Order: sequence, then C-alpha cells, then structure tokens
Amino acid sequence: MATYIMLSTLTDEGRKTLKERPERLQAVNKEVESMGARVTSQYAVLGGYDFVNVIEAPSNEVMARIAMELGSRGTIKVTTLPGMPIDQFVEMMQGAPPTGGTNGK
Repeated sequence: MATYIMLSTLTDEGRKTLKERPERLQAVNKEVESMGARVTSQYAVLGGYDFVNVIEAPSNEVMARIAMELGSRGTIKVTTLPGMPIDQFVEMMQGAPPTGGTNGK
C-alpha cells in the first residue's frame, strides 16, 4: 500500500458539525476504510491546517476518490500528498533500483 498525507482544513460548516458531534471524526475514518484505504495516524494541529492524516491506500486512484468524496461534502478542504519512507528515499538517492510501493503502482 502507498502512503499519503492528507492535510485538511475545516469550513465553517465543518467546524459547526465537529463542535456538535466530535465523534464524527471516527465515523469518517470508517468511511475511508469502506472506500479501500486506512487512516494509520491522525493529528489535530494548529496553524494553516486543522488536521494531518496519514493514510494507506492501494493506488492514487483510490486516494483521489477519497479526497473528492470528502471534499465534496463542503465541510473540509483537503490537500493530499504522496509520501515516501525516508529509508526508501535514501536508497533512491544512492541509486538503488526502485522497490515500488509508495507511488500507487
């Protein structure tokens, strides 16, 4: 499975929903699982984003579907980034042949 970092910012509607029903966070994580991915870590943060989510998904296509589905609700704005483990990055920089796995292929 590939690793993705999803940065999300709540809209006004999203803040209202979360204030009234904070358990909604866990419900969304279950929805992500039903779409074929898994939230492996999740953080509430201060600054330009409200949440940082680390998600494992089998492909870019699955992750794009999740991002579009969640963003279409009007409660969050998302930015999704593919991630690469540092060990794999170092191997790549040293010229080792690619081992695959984090680009969704």
